Amino acid sequence: MSRGKRYEEPKLNMKKVFAVIILFVVIIMCIVMLKGIFTKDEEQGNITSIDYFAAYKDNKWGVIDSNGNIVIDPSFGEMIIVPNSKEDVFLYTFDVNYDEGTYKTKAINSKNEGIFTNYEQVEAISSVDENQNLIYDGKALKVQNGGKYGLINMEGNEILACEYDSINLLQGVQNTLIVSKDGNYGVVDNEGKIIIPPSYSEIQSLGDEASQGFIVKNTDGKYGIVDIGNSQVLELKYDGISKIHEGEYYVVTEGDNQKIVKRGEGEILNANGKEIVAILKNPENGVIYKIDNKYGVMNLSGEDVIETSYDELKEAKSGILIAKRDDKYGIIDLQGNEKVEFKYNGITYNEKADIYITEDENYNNEVLDNNYSVKLTGIVTDLDDEKGYIEIRQSDEYKYYNFKFEEEKESDIFTGNTLFVSKKDGKYGFVDKEGKVIVDYIYDDVGMQNSFGFASIKKDGKWGAVDRNGNIVQEPIYNLDDYLQVDFIGGWYLGKDLNMNYYRK
Repeated sequence: MSRGKRYEEPKLNMKKVFAVIILFVVIIMCIVMLKGIFTKDEEQGNITSIDYFAAYKDNKWGVIDSNGNIVIDPSFGEMIIVPNSKEDVFLYTFDVNYDEGTYKTKAINSKNEGIFTNYEQVEAISSVDENQNLIYDGKALKVQNGGKYGLINMEGNEILACEYDSINLLQGVQNTLIVSKDGNYGVVDNEGKIIIPPSYSEIQSLGDEASQGFIVKNTDGKYGIVDIGNSQVLELKYDGISKIHEGEYYVVTEGDNQKIVKRGEGEILNANGKEIVAILKNPENGVIYKIDNKYGVMNLSGEDVIETSYDELKEAKSGILIAKRDDKYGIIDLQGNEKVEFKYNGITYNEKADIYITEDENYNNEVLDNNYSVKLTGIVTDLDDEKGYIEIRQSDEYKYYNFKFEEEKESDIFTGNTLFVSKKDGKYGFVDKEGKVIVDYIYDDVGMQNSFGFASIKKDGKWGAVDRNGNIVQEPIYNLDDYLQVDFIGGWYLGKDLNMNYYRK
């Protein structure tokens, strides 16, 4: 019996092995290099994503990007709307008849190509915030066909059919829209989800978040409250409902009287002609009320806890009140004990930092901790809840402190910046993280580097800009002394009307 041929183990081709090893090494080196590049970009504050802004030049409108490059040439007679600075979607208006209030709209991209052309109209959904700044919903666009409105997302996908008579942002609430149909109003979110079907004659926000619920009115003129799931919180039987609430406690009106009602329990307090201003953070402690322009506190039995001897009362944290008396502000507790002397022109409280900021007649500030001890003095120019710092001007220098009042370097807070403001012999320049001078001390004033890498410079009364490397991108030629904010993107400076958020030359 013959034996079959034995198959030997295959031999390694060393040339191929070395080739594969070299290939892996090259790949790893590329990854490391790319990682290094991206890390370096982050460290140097380089912009890896592009933002878009409306631009104004020679009485015409266009679009620029966050590097200062022209994206859409300024050649349009009406302002181009950029509803979301991160999206390549721009809207412009034409054939405007101001007498009749008619106009046409069109959507274009950065290539100046028409997009979403299957709709008769494409519009941004606009509103104003608490500071009366113009804002847009950044996720949805209002479209029209056949005289009816619907919604699309920024990719052009329909998320709400064109079957509504109107669609607008619900005042004071983000990502939430009010729609009307056949004379009734409802609520949808900016992803097209119907929160409340159009079934009420009027809808208002209860607070600044949709999760807090909505004040609704029926055809009989009676008010109630529904939550974000369209479940009834308060029956539609009241003559009015205030936007004052705390937890499950609400302020309603029956006849001429305001009352406190609790969900599931009904009336808790009858104010008997007094005006309820706020429910305390612990509602069991009572409410702040006003009568004859004087403020006080009463408990839920209607008894005065603090007599109406104050010109203003506002609860800062539970049981602690910022009060105004004889034109000065101080701080008291619910027992009327004075925690901070009545000597300030104003006092504000920051809940996240748990600090108080006072202001005197010369706009100087004191920063107080939660024990009312003065920790910082100067002029507070910024307080950032997200990054956890206070920026304060002390002796002509800007200093930074965390919420424990520990001083921090500017470079530790703004880790993506490459330029840091420095002053020497009365002149300003910029240094890097190590303190090396990048821009010499030759300027009368400068601005901090913005999120796009540019910083403003002032010389001989005129403003210009430098880039993230300290190179001049705009010689100081602009007189911007009457502008509330000086900011540059390349050679473009922020427009005077801040709520429009556009740049110009």
